[in-house]
Amino acid sequence: MFFKTFGWSFAITAAALVTAFFYGGIEALILCAILGVLEISLSFDNAVVNARILEKMSPFWQKMFLTVGILIAVVGMRIVFPLVIVGVTASMNPIEALRLALEKGDPEQPGTYGYLLHEAHPQIAAFGGMFLLMIFLDFMFEDRDIRWLRWIEAPLAKIGKLNGASLIAGLAVLLAAASLADAEHTTDIFVAGSAGLITYLLVTGLGGLFDVDGDGDFDDEDAIKRVEKKSGNGELVKATGKAAFMLFLYLEMIDASFSFDGVIGAFAITSDPIIIALGLGLIGAIFVRSLTVFLVRQGTLDEFVYLDHGAHWAIGALAAILLLTIELEINEIITGLIGVVFILASLISSIVRNRRSASSGTPTKPVYSN
Repeated sequence: MFFKTFGWSFAITAAALVTAFFYGGIEALILCAILGVLEISLSFDNAVVNARILEKMSPFWQKMFLTVGILIAVVGMRIVFPLVIVGVTASMNPIEALRLALEKGDPEQPGTYGYLLHEAHPQIAAFGGMFLLMIFLDFMFEDRDIRWLRWIEAPLAKIGKLNGASLIAGLAVLLAAASLADAEHTTDIFVAGSAGLITYLLVTGLGGLFDVDGDGDFDDEDAIKRVEKKSGNGELVKATGKAAFMLFLYLEMIDASFSFDGVIGAFAITSDPIIIALGLGLIGAIFVRSLTVFLVRQGTLDEFVYLDHGAHWAIGALAAILLLTIELEINEIITGLIGVVFILASLISSIVRNRRSASSGTPTKPVYSN
């Protein structure tokens, strides 16, 4: 099972490293490997969230995520997205932005590709931070039977009973981030953060227009995020058609938001777009897909019930880090490790819970009802 799922990832990793070596020698190979490790370490929480959504989709749409989705992740987010950002901020067309990128200029030198992308970081961080923050808030404000960090999740669930609690909290955070930023960035941060918030509301709202099982019972949270709905035989209801398409869009938006920190952090290591595409895109993105598939096929999320919580706490931490980096420099190691810490902690807590449940004879998995 392991080699069947991760075989392509190892093969593509080897191909990417060989390509990097022939492209720029041993230095390029090392940089490519570092970027791959960086992306994988940043993406454990991404894989958990992706898996929770992917398991609701039909086999066809799962394949779409693993094929078309990987093209969007590699080409769209790791290559085209930085070019577009540089082009917009520097008022140049994509061809000029690509030419500038291939010059491999020093990111510390004004006018270089890396420098221009770094200058656009406040807007990128505001958009991605707000999108991820809304995912975190909607999860934490929902009243649920299973809680991991009960001492804080229970009060948050009570706050969530207030209508529009997520939106209110999100806007309050955005106002604080914009007001604390440099005056020259205030408007840009507010606009970009508002765009991230609106994008989240639009994608999840559109999901509410489509039923997952065709009975008209699902609202946007059920159709997009939750997996608690079961069919009569105990199997998850698989989304198809328009519902699956909306889940696919939501999944791609989450995947893109998780990529922001990696793309920006990569320029602290190298400004070469080819190395970034090989390390972040091929190695990192492929491994995230494989890990997502592994979690779905193994039923890991149902077996270790706190993984969902750990992943969303990691999302909240990443959102906070993105918003803080508007004004502060935070080492990429911290960004990468904080997600791993939450995932490992929730995994250990799940194992402890399962052992206690086994010794007492109670079910280890949550009980669902129609």
